[in-house]
Amino acid sequence: MPAAVMRRAVRETVSGLPREFWWLWTSTLINRLGAFVATFMALYLTLDRGYSASYAGLVASLHGLGGVVSSLAAGVMTDRFGRRPTLLVAQVSTAGSVALLGFMHHPVAIASVAFLVGMASNASRPAVQAMMADIVRPEDRVRAFSLNYWAINLGFAVSSMGAGFIAEFSYLAGFLIEAGMTLVCALVVFAKLPESRPVQVAKETEPAVGLGTVLRDGRFMSVVGLSFLVALVFQQGSVGLPVAMGRAGFTPADYGTAIAVNGVMIVALQIPVTRFIEHRDPKRLLVISSLLAGYGFGLTAFAGSVGVFTLTVCVWTLAEIVNAPTQTGLVVRLSPVHGRGRYQGMYTLSWALAALIAPVMSGVVIDRFGAAWLWGLCAVVGTAAGLGYGLLMRRLPAEESVREPVRESVRAPLQTSLADEAVVEVGPAAVGCGPAVEAAPAPRTESAPA
Repeated sequence: MPAAVMRRAVRETVSGLPREFWWLWTSTLINRLGAFVATFMALYLTLDRGYSASYAGLVASLHGLGGVVSSLAAGVMTDRFGRRPTLLVAQVSTAGSVALLGFMHHPVAIASVAFLVGMASNASRPAVQAMMADIVRPEDRVRAFSLNYWAINLGFAVSSMGAGFIAEFSYLAGFLIEAGMTLVCALVVFAKLPESRPVQVAKETEPAVGLGTVLRDGRFMSVVGLSFLVALVFQQGSVGLPVAMGRAGFTPADYGTAIAVNGVMIVALQIPVTRFIEHRDPKRLLVISSLLAGYGFGLTAFAGSVGVFTLTVCVWTLAEIVNAPTQTGLVVRLSPVHGRGRYQGMYTLSWALAALIAPVMSGVVIDRFGAAWLWGLCAVVGTAAGLGYGLLMRRLPAEESVREPVRESVRAPLQTSLADEAVVEVGPAAVGCGPAVEAAPAPRTESAPA
């Protein structure tokens, strides 16, 4: 690709997004650059502390259970108290619990603190996604979510390499470095990100949004269920694939070679693929990505060499690249403005549950029936998810421009560049110590679910 064409592509990809988005993106990148503990936790427990593999698996499950518990609570906090306070509480709590985990020695203490780490680290996700939906125009959201996902994977790729070197020097250093970098994320949020939660101007005419509202929203809960199915499939890349390759006689290095392609492809292709899919039909994208995920893992049943395993990873990684921003954009489209936190929390719950269930599912299927059955099951689940998205998206209402309430700001009003031509009347002054919000155009939002 000529240099001029590449520069234009990059410029078009990053242009038009507000400054607040880039500070949020920077916070995400810093967070993932310091994500050392998840990478070396199993090695730390088995090699450094001398615990069994079963105990290491129990700790991993408790970490996942913490994420399940915090998903809904963080969603409620995001709507009730604001995106910024929730982010700050989550990140400071994560930093403290991760640092504390490094000093724990008793197995009960390690397991308990790992549960707290899972709760704290997962609590920031609904707030991040709700804030991103608040500050980015509807037509730019798929691109914004894609760039955020790219930052997550870029940071994880770097931190995974760094974790090995840090572990050779000191496991405790890894805990403390991650805690320190998480605190840096909190400082970025505190110094650079104003509150973005929309102010509810006419509360008496708008129905309250609670968890019951989310649970009664059949269309959205169908999306959550389909998301859970897709997440179960994607989780097999880290739980089923290494076990199956080990049973087939491949070494950990062979697995590392195959799975490394996942991170490389996401870093290399996420942005160009997003440019291709940004304004395409989300129904087709979700159907295709579900099928690619299912049959990408399904092809693993025929893999007999590292090269073929790597090829299957390429297939389902492409599905991941397409699915992640499209799925998150759909969740925002189905979320009422004043319930984005709760809706994002429920969506986050689907992935947390998948992370909790997938290891048990893959272990039982491989032990009782063999790895080929697991990959066949992935193909069936991916097909079911694809069919589900196809049926669900047929019933979605057409998008329409609606007036979105003006946002709060605890430090300063958000840039008016976020807005487009729709205009709303000004509500009360913003909550907090900042100035009152002035009259300004507000962005359109997609229609809320019925």
